[in-house]
Amino acid sequence: MTKTQYYTATTIDGVIADSDNSLDWLFEVNSPGRDRFTPFFADVGAFAMGATPYEWVLEHERLLEQPERWQGWYGDRPAWVFTHRDLPRIPGADLRFVRGDVAPVHREMVAAAGGRNIWLTGGGELVGSFADAGLLDELILGVAPVTLGAGAPLLPRRLPAARLELTDLDRVGQFAYLTYRVGPPGAGQG
Repeated sequence: MTKTQYYTATTIDGVIADSDNSLDWLFEVNSPGRDRFTPFFADVGAFAMGATPYEWVLEHERLLEQPERWQGWYGDRPAWVFTHRDLPRIPGADLRFVRGDVAPVHREMVAAAGGRNIWLTGGGELVGSFADAGLLDELILGVAPVTLGAGAPLLPRRLPAARLELTDLDRVGQFAYLTYRVGPPGAGQG
């Protein structure tokens, strides 16, 4: 069964990007150890991200000049980018620019994933919209040994403890990985 998963790195203080929407803090963490992303991504059939993470990776990795890098990371997997503005398209990438309600887009993603999982890369507000709609099944958080004090929050909304069940924890180098099953909205209420 297809799972919708938010797999992301976060700081100890729950920030996914600094005040300038940069992920540079993440690359400062020297953390040798086994690779958790490659086996995770092998089970992904489609993924989504917000406009801000898309723009950051586009600029930071110079993807308009080197579009083959996108293919090297993500292959032919389709990606949905939620945005309210026009963004440049990476040549050769299977990108679908969308806006609005996440539910119909999620249905498209499930169909495109072909039985594999859906990866929500961020940002936190987009992932929160999936959680609000009851379309988020799992959080996989790589907690880095960094604090930033400010920036984009991991998930800018309340998910009560009744909706979250810790299903796994793991240590890889300097990262602590926490995996939570996410229950439906209203779980534990009433």
